[in-house]
Amino acid sequence: MIVLQTIAVAFAMFSAIPVPQFEWNEKNMRYAMCAFPLIGLVIGAVWYVCGALPLPDLVRAAGFALVPVWVTGGIHLDGYADTCDALSSYGDREKKLEILKDPHCGAFAVIRLCSYFLAYFGLCTCVQFTPRVGALWTLALVLERTLSGYAVAAFPMAKNTGLAHTFATAADKTTVRRVLTVLAVVLAACMMFLRGWALVLAALAVLFYYNKMSAKQFGGITGDLAGWFLQKAELWMLAALAACQWGGLL
Repeated sequence: MIVLQTIAVAFAMFSAIPVPQFEWNEKNMRYAMCAFPLIGLVIGAVWYVCGALPLPDLVRAAGFALVPVWVTGGIHLDGYADTCDALSSYGDREKKLEILKDPHCGAFAVIRLCSYFLAYFGLCTCVQFTPRVGALWTLALVLERTLSGYAVAAFPMAKNTGLAHTFATAADKTTVRRVLTVLAVVLAACMMFLRGWALVLAALAVLFYYNKMSAKQFGGITGDLAGWFLQKAELWMLAALAACQWGGLL
């Protein structure tokens, strides 16, 4: 029962998939970040079906771009938009954190979101679906969430409130870090076996930058910054996937 509740907490928080209503508590939130990568598995499964269907190329590319939004409800894009607004303010740390709390969407957020979807859709039109590519991208979607969950348990928090702080405080950080580290290694190995080494390098590069940038600009990570990382990692892994296909590596 506690395992199912833990999975339900992760899906209730980080996806738009309906789950049964129940009370969240310390027990079922303790390992919720370990269940977070399962959402990537669901997105990958729907993405795979979209790729396998006999759809026109542009319709298939639009499906590739929209599937993550449909499954997650756009929660990570919200964090991406808020973080773009904060970074574009060029204010001090306190000013940036203040902007992250503002529920309004600023001009820079709109500009960056439009640019993001244009780039994402453009890359999706370059991806030619094959069973290998579908499996590789599914693993990539799971990997980015594994790294995001690891960061919540391992990186310093920018403040003592907010979604990321809530999950970090409730988590058994040591166990979460160990489980997600092992999972990340296994996923990376599988992706390399499928010749997706470039996607692994892209995800790790974004994770490294995320750690440095969040510490310098915000004093640590927040839920919004976690969303920014996930969207950045996904875009760069998609670019790596398209580049590998273009270069004949996949």
